Amino acid sequence: MDAEHLVQMVNDISNFFTPAHAPAQAAVEIAAHIRRSWDPRMRKQIVEVWRSGTGDFSDNGRAGIALLAADPARPG
Repeated sequence: MDAEHLVQMVNDISNFFTPAHAPAQAAVEIAAHIRRSWDPRMRKQIVEVWRSGTGDFSDNGRAGIALLAADPARPG
């Protein structure tokens, strides 16, 4: 999948969770949503984009992907 599209999807998820949660909790919710909803290949690709520093992530989106990268096998 196109990396820019994945980043936009993360930012859209972030936009959904951010207004209702403090930043740390929003990051947890973003990571959990991605773990539950995304195909493992998509999760792997978005972590690779995050690690490369090339994605234009929102702050909470970046924090959510950092949590995902730290423990990718954790259940949603």
